[in-house]
Amino acid sequence: MEVIKHIRGRLEGNIPNSVDVHVGQKMKLRRKVLKMSQQTLAKHIGITFQQVQKYERGLNRIGASRLWDISQVLGVTMDYFFSDMDEKTMKQSPRFLNNEHQDEFWQSIETATKLYDPMQTKEALGLVGAYYRIYNRKVAQIIFDLLQILAHKEKDDDIER
Repeated sequence: MEVIKHIRGRLEGNIPNSVDVHVGQKMKLRRKVLKMSQQTLAKHIGITFQQVQKYERGLNRIGASRLWDISQVLGVTMDYFFSDMDEKTMKQSPRFLNNEHQDEFWQSIETATKLYDPMQTKEALGLVGAYYRIYNRKVAQIIFDLLQILAHKEKDDDIER
């Protein structure tokens, strides 16, 4: 297997690394769920909106301290940016690209099998956005509890069939 050489995280031809693109897409997704503009996010983390654009496209890599700031402004944990990364993207990290035994190593660990993230659907984004636009938080909690009850009831109904 030929190892693709990379420079500072980029692939041959100056192509952004898939991991950086994935993190940028997650950042953009969360920002949109919150209906936050690039300018607003940029202002809160002390950079230009053009830099936010570059982060979201994976053109510029996000340092750890900056990613921490972004996670705080967007109200997510650091894990949010990586938890649903698929195997193909994971294998594009510089660690794997430079490791001549990458296939042996990769086979020795458990891999993520979740390739579909329901939180990236329009339906989920709409539902989450609508939920957070409910001004009365007591009403929002009642709706949340109702959804939980309905979800468990549907699960119970499946077991009875």
